[in-house]
Amino acid sequence: MIVSASYRTDIPAFYGTWFLNRLNAGFCRVASPYGGKPYEVPLTGDQVDGFVFWTRNAAPFRPALERLAADGVPFVIQYSLTAYPRPLETSVVARERTISEMRNLAARFGPKVVVWRYDPVLITSLTPPDWHRETFARLAEALTAGATPATDEVVLSFAQIYAKTRANTDRAAQRHGFAWSDPPEDEKRALLAELAQIATGQGLTASLCAQPTLLGGDLEPARCIDSARLSAVANGEIYAREKGNRPGCLCAESRDIGAYDSCPHGCVYCYAVRRPEAAKANYQAHDPEGEFLVPPARS
Repeated sequence: MIVSASYRTDIPAFYGTWFLNRLNAGFCRVASPYGGKPYEVPLTGDQVDGFVFWTRNAAPFRPALERLAADGVPFVIQYSLTAYPRPLETSVVARERTISEMRNLAARFGPKVVVWRYDPVLITSLTPPDWHRETFARLAEALTAGATPATDEVVLSFAQIYAKTRANTDRAAQRHGFAWSDPPEDEKRALLAELAQIATGQGLTASLCAQPTLLGGDLEPARCIDSARLSAVANGEIYAREKGNRPGCLCAESRDIGAYDSCPHGCVYCYAVRRPEAAKANYQAHDPEGEFLVPPARS
């Protein structure tokens, strides 16, 4: 079994102590986000093939990563770096710190461990298409320069505009005085193709997360929970059947241990947060000694 930690929240940035405590216990419990009964997920032993972590800041999580490495447990880090202006990402660490940490992780744990996510692409008056072209090119160059690149793959996607996404982005736009739009598919496809071409020019594989109608050019379908990449990290075969989370998703089967409405990064486009205030409240009420990241009553 592959454990995902977590596409619902940023466990490495905010919940590292809890994760280490749960490793010591050997399991955690998860409140079902769909109204079902809570379930238990083993975190150690023969049932666990490896971990996929999702984060914008892995620096606080180094003790957990060192523990897993010492125990011989493979992991991959899906590392988001978009470098958006503060009105769009209110509490994300600076790009220079992120680039340095990504490079340090690759040097310490191996060249297949880190996957860069330039995700999602959001078009605003602060981040028009030319801004994305220029920023993406600078980030790609910084991450691949030198003898030890930070990564060999970048995952792209356009922002999915759910009702909660629209509400949060509208509130931020009104507060900070910017405009935003959801472009037509042909414009999205063209920009993604340009970004993919920039990526391949820097030696990166460019993949697209669960948006098959936007594929084109150098883009390949992404497998964010990737058993082949985990196998390369582990130097051994890890098998998991394909079981995507939504149409077009090619991820391997996994168990996620996170909770929605618990990430206080404050990214306006986030699909995992209904209201920033709820995420901050759940973070502040979090018990690092508890079995749940967020107990069922608050999830």
